[in-house]
Amino acid sequence: MNVPADTPAAPLAGLRVVDLSTVLAGPNCARYLADFGAEVIKVERPDGGDSLRNLGWRDPRDGSGMWWKMVNRNKRTIALDLKADDDLAVLWRLLDGADVLVENFRPGTLERLGLGPDVLHARNPRLVVTRVTGFGQTGPYRQRPGFATIAESMSGLAAISGEPGGQPLLPPIALTDELTGLAAAFATLVAVHSGVGQVVDVTLIESLFQFMSPLVTLYGLTGELQGRLGAGLPYTVPRGTYQCSDGAWVGLSASSDSVAARLLNLLGVGDDPRFATFVSRMEHREELEGIMRDWCAVRTRDEVLAAFAEAEAAVGPVMDIADITADPHYQAREAIVELDGTPMQGLIAKLSATPGRLQWQGRAMDADGAEIREKGWDR
Repeated sequence: MNVPADTPAAPLAGLRVVDLSTVLAGPNCARYLADFGAEVIKVERPDGGDSLRNLGWRDPRDGSGMWWKMVNRNKRTIALDLKADDDLAVLWRLLDGADVLVENFRPGTLERLGLGPDVLHARNPRLVVTRVTGFGQTGPYRQRPGFATIAESMSGLAAISGEPGGQPLLPPIALTDELTGLAAAFATLVAVHSGVGQVVDVTLIESLFQFMSPLVTLYGLTGELQGRLGAGLPYTVPRGTYQCSDGAWVGLSASSDSVAARLLNLLGVGDDPRFATFVSRMEHREELEGIMRDWCAVRTRDEVLAAFAEAEAAVGPVMDIADITADPHYQAREAIVELDGTPMQGLIAKLSATPGRLQWQGRAMDADGAEIREKGWDR
């Protein structure tokens, strides 16, 4: 845990965060703060701790949860029973000296514990209380259980995901929890920057809804709904994934006129009036997509990539995690790092003067409990 003396101060050094949240979105918020220097103390209940410890895949070396190691990296841990007076007193000492509290209880739970924002701000007026829930602290759905799958179903994402005429699809990753963690970290830092103690109300459903592009505007002004197009987009043609003659796949998009012109010339249809504009390409989607599929189908992936590179058109191989792990660009960018011998994603952004740092993976339950009980924030 010791940082070399000549290491630049991390940008959030001195920011003190109590993380009462569990599973993904709230802990991800606190993780991003910790990655850039905030001192985060993760508080868990003594009877089993955060259920993220037991979610999904296990590390074959020690049986611990892989999710836990990443999401709770750089945090100190303590186990506290919030219904026990002695443990509650420890939490209050932490909160009195904290800048941020992150929690994701169902609305009203924090208040029932005697830790509502009004009580917290009476003792620590500058405290930022970041509350991460499925539907928010207000509104008719506020008491509904909130999970990423529900948000993905209700935000508009599932409705436009999948093949035409097929079932609505959900993302195969914890997309909402990841995006909400980022949104909550951003909103928390905005509140901290304001210098005013306040409540930050972040929801799973609205965090994902923000990424629905101008679909609200489209419907409000025209009544039009975006349909399911598989890997396609209604406003960019061609766009999708295409199989090559060797069975490998590429992904590509003609998302600007200049790129589209180079791509159309490569396909031999640069002078075809059906494909001259965005609008005309949308009107002749099936014909152009067919030409694109057929062109890739008679060339290996290496041949497709080489031809696109020569034409200065945008294309990329469809890569799985094995491909990514071996890829020289990912390696040069240190997008994958080893932390305590565990491979995981590196920092989400690189700062030239005050970079973040990764110090340790998610720790054992109550690993720092004795030290925190004795010294609080001091070390």
